[in-house]
Amino acid sequence: MKLTTVKENNIEIAVVNSNEILITDVQSALDFMMTVQYETGSNRIIMNKSAICDDFFHLSTKLAGEILQKFITYHVKLAIIGDFSVYTSKSLKDFIYECNKGKDIFFLPDENQAIKMLSMN
Repeated sequence: MKLTTVKENNIEIAVVNSNEILITDVQSALDFMMTVQYETGSNRIIMNKSAICDDFFHLSTKLAGEILQKFITYHVKLAIIGDFSVYTSKSLKDFIYECNKGKDIFFLPDENQAIKMLSMN
């Protein structure tokens, strides 16, 4: 896992690059969140969708809801970047749409859009 930070609108954003899956369950999500916050001091995180296990994107597992609830509980904003058009599930598309209307969790195509969304107050 490689961590860098970007500053936009006086807000520090952690950018995580990883070639391996970092989040597989709720505990690994908590560990990830705390590690990033400790190492960067940022409570806003951008990560590639490839760093999250595939079960996350199958809503029937309830993994996405459980994990994202932890981010909200600990006041950590998260942008997951990647191509989400590969998923055909209407419920997942609706879930992504609703998240993107909020202020805490985003599913976006690239890092630039993620920085833009996470740098808003």
